[in-house]
Amino acid sequence: MQQRSPTLEGFRAIFQRPSFGFAEIAWRWSFGAAAGVLLVFSFFEYLDTLPVSNDDLLLLRTRQPLLISRAVLDIFRGSSFRLFEIVAVLALTLGVAWVVVASLGRAATLSALVAHFRESDAPASLQHEEKSWRLPSLFALNFFRLGATLAATVGCLAAVLLGEMASRPGDLSPGSAFLITLTVAMLVWLALSIVNWFLSLAAVFVVAHGQDTFGAIVAAVDLCQTRTGSIFAAATWFGLAHITAFVVASSAVGFPLGFAAVLPVAAVLGGVLLVTLLYLAVADFLYIGRLAAYVAMVELPESTVALSDSGTAPESTGPPTPASLSETRVDPAELILSDVPLW
Repeated sequence: MQQRSPTLEGFRAIFQRPSFGFAEIAWRWSFGAAAGVLLVFSFFEYLDTLPVSNDDLLLLRTRQPLLISRAVLDIFRGSSFRLFEIVAVLALTLGVAWVVVASLGRAATLSALVAHFRESDAPASLQHEEKSWRLPSLFALNFFRLGATLAATVGCLAAVLLGEMASRPGDLSPGSAFLITLTVAMLVWLALSIVNWFLSLAAVFVVAHGQDTFGAIVAAVDLCQTRTGSIFAAATWFGLAHITAFVVASSAVGFPLGFAAVLPVAAVLGGVLLVTLLYLAVADFLYIGRLAAYVAMVELPESTVALSDSGTAPESTGPPTPASLSETRVDPAELILSDVPLW
């Protein structure tokens, strides 16, 4: 049986079936555009609630930095509670909307990936028992991801508070405060990344095997233990591809910026926006490719996995075949040591 690498299967999926990547872009960018419009609209609504008196307008027209800062402080005085209300409502609304949209989008992409690998390996797909899966399990996984993000936000605020405690008024040490804040924030970000990764991997088992929420999380942990080599290979190669795309995009951004003194501002900003959108599109393609590699690990039989991914050859657990018995059977016509004459 031909051996197949899950990592190569992931890259092959995004090149042979680019519809997977475009589907990922569709639901991600649709939510991002809607969230951006909502944020801009809320910002302008917040500005409309700020009172601006004639004295403030007079100070703003003086073009003196000191007078302008005084007018701005007077305008924003007493508006912190309204700002907190807006942020709380937006966070709650966008959080609930993200759970719903991400669950529906992930259900669509994973269903297509599972069908793709089962069609490409039709004889082995007969071994899979078709199980119905429930959308609430994906809702629960994305709700856990939202909770982890909120916990990480609180952790970053705690990092800032720890940095403030390290720098006392009598003994100013901005270097130590910055180092503490940066270290705690990096640890919080690392923990959030690991949790998000496990929950994203668990979604594969919800759609492919019909697992419930906690059963999918346990299955994800078991996959990491049994297929460590394949997981590491997929994460490494797709991570390197993502870093390469980021470096290329960072270099390409400098091209329109280099003509900032010649071209109009709108043209420069349009070029930067175009490069950014291209980079985000490539990142989404790579994300769905890595997800396809994980689906391949779950759907493809272990006997077809390449040795470079699994590290060891698959062990045979079935009954011995006639060929293997013929290799171990003793030939009756063959002389054994006691039948050989001494001289």
